[in-house]
Amino acid sequence: MTSTRHQTGPAPAPGPALGPALEPALQPTLEPALEPALHRAPVAGSPVDRADLRARVSAELDAFLDRQDARLAAVAPEVVELAVALRELLAGGKRLRPAFGYWGWRAAGMPDDGRMVTAAAALELFQACAIVHDDVMDRSDLRRGRPAAHRRFATLHRSEGWRGDGDPFGTAAAILLGDLCLSWSDEMFFGSGLEPERLARARDIFDEMRTELMGGQYLDLLEQALGGGSVPRARRVIQFKSARYTVLRPLQLGAALAGAGRDLTECYAAYGLPLGEAFQLRDDVLGVFGDPVETGKPAGDDLREGKRTVLVAVAAERGTRAQRVVLDRHLGDPALDADGVAAVREVIVRTGALAEVERMIDELTGHALAALDRAPVESEGGQVLRELAAAATARRD
Repeated sequence: MTSTRHQTGPAPAPGPALGPALEPALQPTLEPALEPALHRAPVAGSPVDRADLRARVSAELDAFLDRQDARLAAVAPEVVELAVALRELLAGGKRLRPAFGYWGWRAAGMPDDGRMVTAAAALELFQACAIVHDDVMDRSDLRRGRPAAHRRFATLHRSEGWRGDGDPFGTAAAILLGDLCLSWSDEMFFGSGLEPERLARARDIFDEMRTELMGGQYLDLLEQALGGGSVPRARRVIQFKSARYTVLRPLQLGAALAGAGRDLTECYAAYGLPLGEAFQLRDDVLGVFGDPVETGKPAGDDLREGKRTVLVAVAAERGTRAQRVVLDRHLGDPALDADGVAAVREVIVRTGALAEVERMIDELTGHALAALDRAPVESEGGQVLRELAAAATARRD
């Protein structure tokens, strides 16, 4: 799963599992270099901040979770820990998906509307479901510079001295949290206050987005179990696991809520599909070559998780027998050290895989921008969508 890594607003107070009782096994990975990822201010001039959107989305999420706190507490006070964990996770989001949804609405000629901000904010809950479950499946230790949800709950179990094994408890709690996020995303979106006829137009897209995500997640699991495959197969995974729900579906939701016609909807597809893929390809490059301060995860974590990305598929197709042996030896090794990471990076660079993926990112982004140039969009909305394309695919070097 693609990752979101910038924090906005003040960090929430840590739950009872974090702080001095942090699980010792996590201590080596929470090096000081990751601390800036927890407290980074919004990038000046970021398109996500246009119309004060990032702050407004965060405020909508806070208000929604304030209401959910009371509902969880009515079950039992200790169940509120689920919302505490979610607040910590949401604090680090870039808010890209709400931005594409909101500006999909605005570019269709609609005015600023707080109800649309609420609907767009629901996409952060949808994303939270995806990354919580993805971290469980990948056995990731960190997300956005903090312990992943399943590790957080495992630490809580151990620090409280509860019976049984903390790891299964953490996994089960994270699965429940992800399920709750999926349910709440629907509740927040369709409870946004927008007119029923507008929401009805968006229902099929929202439903399709959920099915695509789960199907894509299964494809990702399958590729890892099969040991990876061709570049087309790797691209199919990212289309359904990440690309569609990152750009295309948020745009289409904004268009549907706005009552946009077929011409604009088709232009959004021609813009959103290649841009979503380019975004995920950039994320895959960062997963191997990125700075931990930027990614919020240890260097080479995608390699330890054995992710069968396009980057890896190209390297495997172009590599010599010896280079493929290096890939097979190191991919998916949870104990992969710095030397192993360096060895895989060298194969990726020497086979030309890194250069090829960079070329693909540029080509896909170019297709997206060309489609946007043809789109019948409102001028400010069109300009922000262009800026969002640059922000989603920019190099980090």
